[in-house]
Amino acid sequence: MAQATLPGILPFYVRSRIVRGLASACLFAVGSAALSDHAHAQGGFALPSNSVARGPSTSEAQAAPQGFTPRAAGPTAANTPPSLQTPPPTTANRNALPAGASGGQLSQGGQLPREAGQEHRVYDLSPYTGYLTKHDRPHQAVVDWIVRETGTDVWHTEPFGFMSADRDQLNVYHTNEMHQVIGGIVERFVAGDKEPQVMNLRLMTVGNPNWRSNAHMLMQHVNVQSPGLQAWLLTKENAALVMNMLRSRTDVREVQAVDLITNNGQTEKLASTRGRNYVLNVKPSPANWPPYEPETGEIQEGFQIEVSPLLSVDGRTLDCVINANIDQVDKFVPVELDLPLPNNQVHRTKIEVPQLVSWRLHERFRWPSDMVLLLSCGVVASPERPQSSVPLFNLSSITGTTAGRADALMFVEFRGRASDNLTTTPLVPQIGSRVSAPNRGRY
Repeated sequence: MAQATLPGILPFYVRSRIVRGLASACLFAVGSAALSDHAHAQGGFALPSNSVARGPSTSEAQAAPQGFTPRAAGPTAANTPPSLQTPPPTTANRNALPAGASGGQLSQGGQLPREAGQEHRVYDLSPYTGYLTKHDRPHQAVVDWIVRETGTDVWHTEPFGFMSADRDQLNVYHTNEMHQVIGGIVERFVAGDKEPQVMNLRLMTVGNPNWRSNAHMLMQHVNVQSPGLQAWLLTKENAALVMNMLRSRTDVREVQAVDLITNNGQTEKLASTRGRNYVLNVKPSPANWPPYEPETGEIQEGFQIEVSPLLSVDGRTLDCVINANIDQVDKFVPVELDLPLPNNQVHRTKIEVPQLVSWRLHERFRWPSDMVLLLSCGVVASPERPQSSVPLFNLSSITGTTAGRADALMFVEFRGRASDNLTTTPLVPQIGSRVSAPNRGRY
């Protein structure tokens, strides 16, 4: 029948080859149908593990006849064998990334690791943050104090844990031991005193450190970590005696005395700086005369102090982080410059190189709230140096002081609630002999 449909002008051997080719195609189709029926009978045909064959989609499988897998549309996909086509996304390979990709993989089915018995707990911060309506991010203080207590390594190493906070609540995922520590810090915020507190700071400079000889027996030494820093604890009575002894000296200057109003755990800043100008560079003048003009710079000289106090729930113990920076220009070192002029002459000028003296303090202290903390960083750069009205008259050789150097002292005292220390009405003078007169003294 196949030979009858072929043109009669074709040679006999050509017609024979065509007949044999059609017969082979029919046999291949019959075999493929048989294999497909067998695969459906066995529950599906499984490809080898290293195959990347792609099966038909759901819509294609419903539209195609049984045993026939349509190829993807397009000339390239039509010529690509099924065994080399891209497989469809499945649950196993949807989360996997190509080799060398920078992203991570979804681990443990999206579940958080619990190899150390980690727990997720939510702490309510609204009893504390509800009072701080004028603060932008009051919950940040809770996070900062937790990190100060636990350190940073526990949040970046094993076991796995995290911490996140907003204005209303704190979310923590960590071990039970860590939750005990965090719970104690959070309780100091939510169950502690919500009213503003007063921290009194007094910054003084002493030209000679020999003031310690008379005050040594009145102070209790405290160990610190910062090199060169010394700290003492004093009762309020002994602190008043030491301060009176310092004020009787001629080389003592009280730089700052201020009452900081702060909420429990929040950070307050105190700064006193001034700019010092100097010749930073010399550049060509756009007006051509004078040929060069100076370029000035400015250095901020003075002190910056940050104080963050945290009371215990009963108010008997105070934790306080003090961060102090003092910068001073010791002197400006002149440097001569010889600059060329168009007439082959030389223009002589100078620039200034600042010589700075600075010291840094960043320490956490804990002491009873009814005592006074006294800090000294030794003979360092003075926060503020007095300007002599007669520059040629120098008393340094007589008093033993060095220009721009002093023993910087800081008295830190907790004075309780602001409502108990401040008043908006003028005080009525009281007679000292009256027993019923209220005590308006410092202590």
